[in-house]
Amino acid sequence: MWAAASGDLADGRLHLLVSRRSGARWRLHAAADEQRDQSAPLVRKALAMVKADDAGRRVVMLVNPGRRDVSAAVGLLYTGLQIMGPGESMTAHRHQAAALRFVIEGTGAWTVVDGQKLRVGPRDFAITPNNTWHEHGNESGDDPVIWQDGLDIPLVNALDAGFYEVHPDLRQEYGQVINSSLLAYGGSLLPYAMEKWTRPYSPLLAYPWEAIYEALLGFAKTTEGSPYDGVIMEYTNPVTGGSVMPTMGAHMQLLRPGQATKAHRHTGSVIYTVAKGRGYSVIAGQRFEWKQGDIFCVPSWAWHEHANLDQSEDACLFSFNDFPVMNSLGFYREEAHTDNDGHQPAA
Repeated sequence: MWAAASGDLADGRLHLLVSRRSGARWRLHAAADEQRDQSAPLVRKALAMVKADDAGRRVVMLVNPGRRDVSAAVGLLYTGLQIMGPGESMTAHRHQAAALRFVIEGTGAWTVVDGQKLRVGPRDFAITPNNTWHEHGNESGDDPVIWQDGLDIPLVNALDAGFYEVHPDLRQEYGQVINSSLLAYGGSLLPYAMEKWTRPYSPLLAYPWEAIYEALLGFAKTTEGSPYDGVIMEYTNPVTGGSVMPTMGAHMQLLRPGQATKAHRHTGSVIYTVAKGRGYSVIAGQRFEWKQGDIFCVPSWAWHEHANLDQSEDACLFSFNDFPVMNSLGFYREEAHTDNDGHQPAA
């Protein structure tokens, strides 16, 4: 799949010998002259179109015009926006695909994963590993909750390994302690003198925004960060130190006020969600401006760089990726952009 380029492409770099997929951006809320680009109104329309009793979830899939051959936003990663109305709850189910959630807006969201109830708020990250029973709901009495779903469905389907099962009782019984995985595994210590966690995914199922942002600010005091990603940290399995799930990893990164990173590229696809701030990214030579709530993607082996347009406030980008798959197969590689002081010409 890889070869050193020759002839008119002989620049000493490696070139992917398959067609490149395009980057894309989905805006949550748009300016008056960009109404066709915004996602939130379409997601809210789904509230009346699909009732909670009729489906295990209500999701608007985000479609990349350059990736219509499969139900993937980029590479073999799927993403969509799920909305739950006030007081709603969805039935329990499980599937082969692994899933993750990033709360975009609204309070009152909860999920039950294998009998553990989690409460999550804006910018919190949660996982529902493959083959775990899970159900979702919204305890708020006033407002809907919108969160982003990320799944490896396209990968599972490509391997003909998919299945879906509804819980025989439609609802799970759960323990009295809320966020028990956070209480057990969310500190600097690991449980001792009890059965060792051996499952291939993180025992910590929820990662609250407040603790994540505090960790980023603390890390930023100790380092200049990456020239390509700013101050970046990975959500990890506290037992192994590895990725949260075998097929998908996740990061949060901070761009300092006015910071513009240099461009690089790597194998593995990434889907970003703007957790805080405003700025732009240049992906394969195309500039995409973004603000809080927007979602955009970077295809495998596409040059990309990020910039924070605010001169006084930091910007934070949540992202999930298929790096665990690339690393497990020995496919991961990375390259820095060396021309033009590390920056791409942008259209």
